[in-house]
Amino acid sequence: MNKDEWFYDHVSPDMVQLHRIRETVYSGKTEFQSVEIIELSSFGRSLVLDGKIQSSEADEFIYHEALVHPAMITHPQPERVFIAGGGEGATLREVLTYPSVKRVVMVDVDKEVIDICRNFLPSLHQGSFDDSRLELHYADARKHLKQKQDKFDVIILDLPEPIEEGPAYLLHTKQFYELIRRRLTSQGILCLQAGCSVWGNHSVFTAISHTLKAVFPLVFPYRTEVPSYGGMWGFVFASQRLNPLHLTADEVNHRISARTKRSLRFYDGLTHHGMFLLPKCLRGAIDREKRVITDKKPLFVHQPEPGLQG
Repeated sequence: MNKDEWFYDHVSPDMVQLHRIRETVYSGKTEFQSVEIIELSSFGRSLVLDGKIQSSEADEFIYHEALVHPAMITHPQPERVFIAGGGEGATLREVLTYPSVKRVVMVDVDKEVIDICRNFLPSLHQGSFDDSRLELHYADARKHLKQKQDKFDVIILDLPEPIEEGPAYLLHTKQFYELIRRRLTSQGILCLQAGCSVWGNHSVFTAISHTLKAVFPLVFPYRTEVPSYGGMWGFVFASQRLNPLHLTADEVNHRISARTKRSLRFYDGLTHHGMFLLPKCLRGAIDREKRVITDKKPLFVHQPEPGLQG
């Protein structure tokens, strides 16, 4: 190991988090984005897309359990699930832990990323790509949903941040969320990752939350700390009928026990309610947010130099 080799993860245009690199397992570029699999001293083997850490072995369970389970537990009987993105397969892994799920449609534009993750990150997908309930499509998620008329109980967006000219910037707009609303059942739930929610670097989180409020009557931003991301990370729960806070902590725990095939490491009843308790300053920022993200006025985040090391 070269003790002077570091991965520079840009938390914001003005802040960088450094990770010591043990080994670069894979480095390349697909048709859509740069891809690296890096062994980090603190977080283990990690997936990096366009210079941003997406998943790390040490703490990915926090992110993926936070993304998936609030929707799966709040819905009375989730059977049909749609996943956009999530190429490492860990979101899929969490969804498939529910025996009630009969069908999962997963759409990712980048087949190469999935192939790389299947090869180099088996601890994340844990064989989920081989489950008979999965229908895997290599396509743009928006185009796929436009072409199909299927309805889903839960839709999960595990997408990269909206980088200009990147593969996902039109999957963060009001028009896309309206399409999703039409593809949900009457009790359907949308959950998505919504970017950094650290105070002072929360503009993506507040803009996505406000945009969803223009589409869904019930919108609940939430967050939790993901250490490899450098702090608090935001998510949003949206539905036309279901409120995740109507469940008591005991009911959440009961549903986890009754519905899942294995114990969870991060998510339980107390965690469920705790994630939705945003601090006053952040609640105020969401309330004051005026921006609605649209196709004509998309949201872009700062793009670092992929794989910048020193």
